[in-house]
Amino acid sequence: MSRLFRGKYLAAALAASLALILTGCHGRREQDSFAIPEEFDTGRSFELTFWAKNDTNKTQTAIYEKAIEDFEALYPNITVNLRLYTDYSRIYNDVITNISTNTTPNVCITYPDHIATYLTGQDSVVALDGLFEDERYGLGGSELRFDSPARDEIIPQFLEECSFGGNYYAIPYMRSTEACYVNQTYVEALGYTLPETLTWDFIWEVSEAATEKNADGTFKINGQNVMIPFIYKSTDNMMIQMLRQKGAGYSTDSGEVQIFNDTTRELLEEIADHVKSGAFSTFKISGYPANFLNAGQCIFAVDSTAGATWMGTHAPLLDISEDKLVDFETRVYQVPQFDPEHPQMISQGPSVCIFNKADPQEVLASWLFAQYLLTDDVQIAYSQTEGYVPVTSKARETEEYQDYLARGGEDNALYYDVKLKAAKLLLEHTDDTFVTPVFNGSASLRDAAGQLIETVTKSVRRKQTVDDAYFEKLWEDTVSLYRLDQTSGAGPGAGTEDLGPLPRTAVILLASLAAAWVLIAAFLIGGPVRKRLRGRQR
Repeated sequence: MSRLFRGKYLAAALAASLALILTGCHGRREQDSFAIPEEFDTGRSFELTFWAKNDTNKTQTAIYEKAIEDFEALYPNITVNLRLYTDYSRIYNDVITNISTNTTPNVCITYPDHIATYLTGQDSVVALDGLFEDERYGLGGSELRFDSPARDEIIPQFLEECSFGGNYYAIPYMRSTEACYVNQTYVEALGYTLPETLTWDFIWEVSEAATEKNADGTFKINGQNVMIPFIYKSTDNMMIQMLRQKGAGYSTDSGEVQIFNDTTRELLEEIADHVKSGAFSTFKISGYPANFLNAGQCIFAVDSTAGATWMGTHAPLLDISEDKLVDFETRVYQVPQFDPEHPQMISQGPSVCIFNKADPQEVLASWLFAQYLLTDDVQIAYSQTEGYVPVTSKARETEEYQDYLARGGEDNALYYDVKLKAAKLLLEHTDDTFVTPVFNGSASLRDAAGQLIETVTKSVRRKQTVDDAYFEKLWEDTVSLYRLDQTSGAGPGAGTEDLGPLPRTAVILLASLAAAWVLIAAFLIGGPVRKRLRGRQR
């Protein structure tokens, strides 16, 4: 090998080494599936922590407790400690805090957007692909002490939501979508007939008509001093679904933020017009939609199907006194659509993830419990508490669940008709649901989507001007507030992770190393060149 060739070879090798140094320092990595032990050690005792969300619903708490009791009877060497939260954001914040101290729970009910953030910087959450397929302890496995659903018995659309970056990081637990709960009595009193599918044009037209007042300042439709015809609970879902229905950008799977587009602005301008007239408001600004609906102070209330037990004159769960209730006929619809022939509605609901621990046997014990939450008894019991639906076809097809669906209206508790209508809405329209891309930063983007509507609504109520300058500043402020210029663009969603810019000291050090190697390579390559030039001069 000539000296010149050796010099070129060394230079190329140094460049490649430098690239590897930069890559290693910047946190790029691949995620591996969990290595499953040969068998579960039933001779050891395991104590697991399970974090779950509960809206002070004692029935749901009892279901968790019974699931734990039944599971522990099957696996006497496993103890499960339940910790309940009233808010998913609190679970999220506590997990983030505990990752840094290596004290995460074993099993956690959460959302895929949150899991993408949990994965930042380390393999904190277990990749479940290998566990899914394991013949002994996987889905429908032969060594399980309970009747677990097989993988193909989990509704594909719901399972797919738990997959990003080439791995599955969760299993679905319950699923819901959004529904529009309608005061049919008031709609017809205004001279309108409800269509088969609600459209945005219909909603806005009826809502504007409902703002008409009497001479004394009360509203004609209800004779009260308060009427907000259209209230939306989750404005993040509102914006996401409107963009999806319009075919406009929100984000890519790799994390590219596309929400700041002309369609978004047009939607916000239309919303602003209806805020100005008093036809529209939001949960964060005015209050819980169900309370206004049940008091005859709202006509269209959009909330999760899981919130159906709060909706309607005879709702089993109420946050207002009975003397404020107004009697009306309640209808349950899909969220408003721009194209009724091709409806689009978001799929949402909690999933279950398990966290990595040093002991593989402890992780396997966690997986056994997480998988137990997919059994028919747990799925059916929990779905009956609210307008959720089971995530497995196995549970849906049972005689027990089919009997439950058929008995809507028998009472205002277990068989509350509005709750069952909400559940059937999702069951019948599962193929019309979609999920948003998951990446490190997708939770922030979701929050930003809702904040756009909230900010515009507040601005109009404060009589601020909404014009070109307003939107330019709104875009800038939203990007800054939610750090949307720092989303990974890849994160777990691409099987890699971007930890942000390198520290300044690291940049200086790497630059110095690069310069030194370049000088060495130049010397090695330049020596033979100088000799040839001297030879030519002679």
